[in-house]
Amino acid sequence: MSGRLSADLAALATRLGHDFAEPALLREALTHPSFAGSRRPSNQRLEFLGDRVLGLVIAEALLKADPGAAEGTLAPRLNALVRRETLAEIATELDLGTALKLGRSEMLSGGRRKAALLAAAVAALIAAIYLDGGFAPARDAVLRLWGMRIGTVEGDTRDAKTALQEWAQARGQRPPDYLEVARSGPDHAPLFEIEARLEDGRATRARAPSKRQAQQQAARSLLDMLEQEARQ
Repeated sequence: MSGRLSADLAALATRLGHDFAEPALLREALTHPSFAGSRRPSNQRLEFLGDRVLGLVIAEALLKADPGAAEGTLAPRLNALVRRETLAEIATELDLGTALKLGRSEMLSGGRRKAALLAAAVAALIAAIYLDGGFAPARDAVLRLWGMRIGTVEGDTRDAKTALQEWAQARGQRPPDYLEVARSGPDHAPLFEIEARLEDGRATRARAPSKRQAQQQAARSLLDMLEQEARQ
């Protein structure tokens, strides 16, 4: 017996736009292995399936959005739309972190904000909808959640560090430097502050739970600053 959904999970189902016939699938999609133990299924198997469903839906949507695009153009767009960072953004928009079922150690280490956990849960949710209602509801949910990203993905096909390096090289500058300015927080939940600096001295800083994220965010901030300067 799958049982009824609690108020918070019912609200999440509403945000997803799907009425679950089998609420147990929604609960499973939100259950991290640290909480599952030996008696409950975790969301890992659903994540595996959801990644494949997501890839198919996005690939189909990209083909329809740009019928003349070559595979070499479509592939990086697909990668940008299904990468972990994008799924984590979707999770944040859904306020998914508050609904995750995590073990005590994972909760204490900031698991509700970890991009990897959030991304895994989004993929698992897509699989849960697919198993509960079939491909059409899963496709509808993905298209609704991804929204304008599908039509505006062109600017996201390269990561910010690559784009910034290309900007510098085009102007005869050496590649940007990424300096660790500070590190705070406990070992299990660190926060890194990274500065992205160009050879001409222009720089921006960003903070994130991993060096890679902080570097990307700092690079993106610097690119935004350069774009604003170019408009002036």
